Amino acid sequence: MISKLKSLGPGLLFAGAAIGVSHLVQSTRAGADYGLGLLWALLLAHLFKYPFFQFGPRYATATGESLLDGYKKLGKGVLIAYFILSLATMFTIQTAVTIVTAGLASSLFGDFISIKLWTVVILGICLVLLVFGKYKLLDRLMKIIIITLTISTLIAVSLALPNNPNPLSFKQVLPTNTLDIAFLIAFMGWMPAPLDISVWQSLWAIEKHKSSKAYNTKSALFDFNVGYLSTVILGIGFLLLGALVMFNSGETFSTSASTFSKQFINMYTGNIGKWAYIIIGIAAFTTMFSTTLTTLDASPRSMEKTSLLLFKKTTKLNYRFWITLLSIGTIAIFIFLASEMGLLIKIATILSFVTAPFYAIINYKLISSKHTPKNWQPSLSLHILSILGITFLIGFSLWYLTTL
Repeated sequence: MISKLKSLGPGLLFAGAAIGVSHLVQSTRAGADYGLGLLWALLLAHLFKYPFFQFGPRYATATGESLLDGYKKLGKGVLIAYFILSLATMFTIQTAVTIVTAGLASSLFGDFISIKLWTVVILGICLVLLVFGKYKLLDRLMKIIIITLTISTLIAVSLALPNNPNPLSFKQVLPTNTLDIAFLIAFMGWMPAPLDISVWQSLWAIEKHKSSKAYNTKSALFDFNVGYLSTVILGIGFLLLGALVMFNSGETFSTSASTFSKQFINMYTGNIGKWAYIIIGIAAFTTMFSTTLTTLDASPRSMEKTSLLLFKKTTKLNYRFWITLLSIGTIAIFIFLASEMGLLIKIATILSFVTAPFYAIINYKLISSKHTPKNWQPSLSLHILSILGITFLIGFSLWYLTTL
């Protein structure tokens, strides 16, 4: 068991990247607006996306190469499509998660500096950690962060339960109007995360194998399942928090980063007690800081690999180039669109959902092809779940597009 715990790494990085806006913002808002009415959507999103995320570490450890190498084998056009999609979303995603992190930092540590300066400070800290600490430090840090996040969130839920005057209703809701459907798609788009994170997972798995030869396909799948289960538990946790503290309160969340952060923390301390401030604060901040840190590492890592595969040689488009560009781009977007946090998140989450079928299909095609060793290709049950998942993702995307 100790060896299994030591092998944990990329699965927790996945959890760190996934448990962010989707959980803190979207799950809490879903609970606030619908109670537990969208629990079905949270569970279905996790179930039907599971195979396609899992194929990342499965393929990487079974073949010794990333999903990006596999995409190239399926055809250069697939790799080009990935490059374009990533370039179109990486800045918006990084900005969305950093905005929330900066807002929380301002609420927790003081607004003696502006939100814009908090953004620069947070990105600066993440840059130093990643450029100098590299993967090993990220791997170690994430174990501490995820444990802290899990414990603080579960404590927050247990504190909120006794303070809820009304019994929880498990009646499920299917939105019918355009506004509610748009929220549902945005909610499921990043629940637990965009499907392109499967690429990040495969790159992290390869890095983990470099530092630990014992990290094989079997241990990688165990690692991933631990991380994935934590996203389910914490997703339900934040949904419960929103339902317990804010449902039927008549209050709505602001789209301003600083206002949202203050609302979020004050909402819980007002209901549970001011003494709970530190617990709620730790849960919220570790949630968003882990996402900011992991996404700032993963996007440049995947873009460096994609550039290398497309140009067939080492170029100046390396990790440091992409992480610098992403940091500058994030700050630039934040300066001009700081007041549009809600819109940025909605754009990023909806774009993630409508592109999900693309990643689902190519991941399934790759893991079932001759490029994956036979003994590590999916079982019959995983094949069936994959087909159901692809059908689900296509169906929901079409449903959303026809309701615009």
